[in-house]
Amino acid sequence: MHPDLAKLLDAGRINQAVAGRLDQLSPGKFCLHKAWGAGKVTDWDLPGRKVTIDFEQSSGQVMDLQFAIQRTEPLDPGDFRAKKVEQLEELRLLAKSDPVGLVIHLLESHGGTMSVDALEKELTGAVVGANDFKKWWDNTKRSLRDSKRVIVPSRRTEPLSLRAGDLSPAEALVSDFEQARDLKTMSKALEAITSDLALFKGEPQALQRLLADINESAAKSVRIQLGPALELLSARDEMIRAFKGIELPAESLRLSDMLASEENRLADALTPLSSARQRAIYEEFEPAFGPRWVEVLTGIFDKVGSRGVAEIAKLLEERGHRKVLEAHLVSALARRSLGTDALIWVCRERDNAAANVFSGEVGACILNLLETDHLSDGPRKTTRLQSMLSEDKELLGDIVNNMDVNEARNFGRRLMECPVFSDLDKKSLMARVIKARPETGELVAGHGAKKEQELVVSWPSLEKKKAELDDIIRNRIPQNTKDISIAREYGDLRENFEYKSAKDHQKYLNNRKTELQKDISRARGTDFKGVDASMVNIGTIVSLVTEEGKQATYTVLGAWDSDPEKAELSYLSELGAALLHKKQGDSVQVRDPQTEVLHTYTVQSIAPVNP
Repeated sequence: MHPDLAKLLDAGRINQAVAGRLDQLSPGKFCLHKAWGAGKVTDWDLPGRKVTIDFEQSSGQVMDLQFAIQRTEPLDPGDFRAKKVEQLEELRLLAKSDPVGLVIHLLESHGGTMSVDALEKELTGAVVGANDFKKWWDNTKRSLRDSKRVIVPSRRTEPLSLRAGDLSPAEALVSDFEQARDLKTMSKALEAITSDLALFKGEPQALQRLLADINESAAKSVRIQLGPALELLSARDEMIRAFKGIELPAESLRLSDMLASEENRLADALTPLSSARQRAIYEEFEPAFGPRWVEVLTGIFDKVGSRGVAEIAKLLEERGHRKVLEAHLVSALARRSLGTDALIWVCRERDNAAANVFSGEVGACILNLLETDHLSDGPRKTTRLQSMLSEDKELLGDIVNNMDVNEARNFGRRLMECPVFSDLDKKSLMARVIKARPETGELVAGHGAKKEQELVVSWPSLEKKKAELDDIIRNRIPQNTKDISIAREYGDLRENFEYKSAKDHQKYLNNRKTELQKDISRARGTDFKGVDASMVNIGTIVSLVTEEGKQATYTVLGAWDSDPEKAELSYLSELGAALLHKKQGDSVQVRDPQTEVLHTYTVQSIAPVNP
């Protein structure tokens, strides 16, 4: 212990725990700061509660002692990061003479595992030149794989890991599998074995004994970890096909059997898997489902994520079943039931694989998904779809070119009313529509001007908006200002989570205040009394009936009065806009909210909400 601390401890000024932590920041010791990296303590002033540290990126940094205790952690002098402070030239020489040893030393200092991105950040510039790193790492990866002392993943997103013990290359690969504690790690170990099967030449028994463990692990996990179990069996089959000296025992669990028995759970299970693994599993659908395999595959097409969508489309194309997929997509578009990933694929492949499917229905389906996601609780699910609509400069033009004039005008009107986009985005998107279909320009401009002038709202919804605005101005913004002031006192704003969180909330509150002020300034409150019920107007109850006698009743109310459970519609909604100005005996298409199927209804009666 440092002599200065020993005196304070003997005098009873500090306890043993405090002395131990302070000793870790005594002159000559090493520490780690998240922003400034590793550093060496060069001096301290205990009475003044200051400590001076030479960091990698900030030499001679004077810190408050209490802040240094909170924001740093001790480093062993043998740690790689500590050596970067005082022995940097030695590390640079090691990077040239023994790159494997350098990476092993780095991994040991990080608990035996770290990501490739973290490794690059640690080495680039200081140990290996920024311009030389890519070439250096490509060569080092090959050396690491040959050494078998480090598990080098096939994907950059997966971590590097040290192998334990002094094993032969083949034994190391088998050991990785035997030590795996979860199915995903087992699958990765099998993939590594498959990529280095030459190491097992003449030793098939080393791999044969793994098959029983694979079978047992997959069978135990199928109920709660179906996806990883499918991945494990697929990796096993890939290994068996590549190595001719082993055979699958007759009693082993087959991938095709698992697929057939778990048909109803396949979509969710397959979504997280890689593209290559999904493709390998989809190729087993034919032996699993027999004549039904195409039907089953199209049934999960828009439920397996972007990777699955692309792989299923490729497989069906290669097997000559493109027409079946096209029929499925056309039907799903008409029912507005196509998922986000499948819809993105249709848009991207509109000039190729999806050329026969792409139509004006795609535009309606996009807006329907965006609006539904915007109004639902929980995290956004259509962010990529919204980004594609903005970034693909030709998409909107291609959509409206597949519509007639009335359809294009209705699409433009709905786009302008879509709450997902800001006013600036709406103008930008509409410019593309007008460029492709100039006849929509006058109608959309007139509608936009009208919308900017007035929103018809109920008095309760208007009061609710005003109350929210008042609460933001009187309570939430002042409290947020106090929170920012308090968080700023914590120091080091680059790592201050409380400060960043408070500033993000400030941005949200200011945006929300502006939005509410704008909406309220355009709102006209009403109690819907005396509404003309000779046609569907805002403030009327509409009764509808189909030819089969199926009935439905909706109440068309103000802009902020939507309540699906009570069948209350905002007049700005898709259905509300479709019903407006219809008279008794007129027909209107209504989409079933559960099935998304379009039904043709006839207006049976119209009554005022407040006679």
